Amino acid sequence: MKHLFIGLGLLLVLSATAQQKQQQFKILGIGFYNVENFFNPEDDPNKQDEDFTPKGAYHYTYEVYKQKLHNIATVMQKLGTDLTPDGAAIIGMAEVENDKVLDDLVKQPELLDRHYKYVWFYGPDVRGISTAMLYNPKYLTVLAARPLHVPIDTIGLRRPTRDILYIHGVLAGDTVHILVNHWPSRSGGEDATRPLRAVAASVDRRVVDSVLNQNPHSKILILGDLNDNPTDASVIKVLGAKENKEEVTLTDIYNPWIKLFKKGYGTEYYDGWNLIDQIMVSGAFLSDNVGWKYYKSIIFNKDFLMQKDAQRGENLPHRSFTISNEWDNGYSDHFPVITYFIRPL
Repeated sequence: MKHLFIGLGLLLVLSATAQQKQQQFKILGIGFYNVENFFNPEDDPNKQDEDFTPKGAYHYTYEVYKQKLHNIATVMQKLGTDLTPDGAAIIGMAEVENDKVLDDLVKQPELLDRHYKYVWFYGPDVRGISTAMLYNPKYLTVLAARPLHVPIDTIGLRRPTRDILYIHGVLAGDTVHILVNHWPSRSGGEDATRPLRAVAASVDRRVVDSVLNQNPHSKILILGDLNDNPTDASVIKVLGAKENKEEVTLTDIYNPWIKLFKKGYGTEYYDGWNLIDQIMVSGAFLSDNVGWKYYKSIIFNKDFLMQKDAQRGENLPHRSFTISNEWDNGYSDHFPVITYFIRPL
């Protein structure tokens, strides 16, 4: 398939079990992580990535890059191991520059024995950041993949945004459709940029409708940094995501993060907590009696990912650089999220 980049990685078996109503289950974890400016130090002459080069604003040397690789790999190594020692079977990613960083990432000692592969496409974002997906080939077989254009030019925007990454595959016996998102940011103001995220949400919704029209029992995963909270119109109205399981039919989308956001939880902090990193599922993950079923969703906000903010008096994500662009040996300005699925043994 055109522009499908595959990097060799790990092979780990999800052998953990969960005890629920005296019945044992296999557990499978699917995560998402905005890895915050995951560049390599080389200058891409076709992108505005000069800040993340050795002579750029962030003094992004190869030594800094090596530490960034180690830090991101450490997070991904631990993601999902609360319930399965083998970690996440799939990890959607945002703010990835290219296949070079993904090649280096899957070769890190923390991840090497999992034999992760990846899907990534060169995208239109002027800075050079795009979406990507790591996956464990033991559990996911990729059948097809392609980037989906987000046509914000139709509402007068000339600067392109990130593509949505679409993957069709077989996940441990279940046929799945996966959409990895990084919707337009709020730079310029939330109100002014709201229509941009509505356009992105409509691209997801069209794919969902197309897939479900062919087979209402299709299993669909929507992952991403949406730059909107679970209660915003792009998610509730355009995408049509629902809060309560009992209201979700086969052709609906369930969003477990709505309740968490209403309780004050978040994955990113800007004038308060925002829960913009989300994983949603189609109704078949709730109602079908065959294959993998939705279990629960967690914000992976472990202590090692936090840093005390003296001004705000609380623990925030430990980001890579300080406000003055100095390397701070951090991870990201977002917490990862993970959703677990179960299947009877």
